[in-house]
Amino acid sequence: MNLLIIQGPNLNLLGKKSSQVGKHITLDKINKNLRIQVKSKSINLKFLQTNKIEKVVTSLQRNRNWTDGILIAPMAWAKFEYVLKETLQLIKLPVVEIFFEGTFFMGTGKKDSILTDMCIDSIEGLPEEVFTYGIDRLIRHIQKTL
Repeated sequence: MNLLIIQGPNLNLLGKKSSQVGKHITLDKINKNLRIQVKSKSINLKFLQTNKIEKVVTSLQRNRNWTDGILIAPMAWAKFEYVLKETLQLIKLPVVEIFFEGTFFMGTGKKDSILTDMCIDSIEGLPEEVFTYGIDRLIRHIQKTL
């Protein structure tokens, strides 16, 4: 199974935000934990963190035949990026979207998202937990459809 992990704008600064609340969470640590989580399951992960929507759309188009599902942390893109929504609708792959809550809230949640209605799930939580839960949810969904 192949999964594409899309990490949206400003997630490269997660370590800065976490240090402001007295934690040591970085995107690299989250990605390492996700790799460990799926290592024994024969699952390949491909990560893309970018602040540019054009890179996401290109990556989704190029990887549409490689990936079995998408885990996306769209952050601000969830409010207004209709090109992202259109691309996800065209490639017709299962998508789980995730958002942060509490001290890690970044201004956009699932209630704001234009993507929620087309996702198999929309999850809010703390960064380490929500990525882990999101990937588990995506894997379970894909396994049910195989």
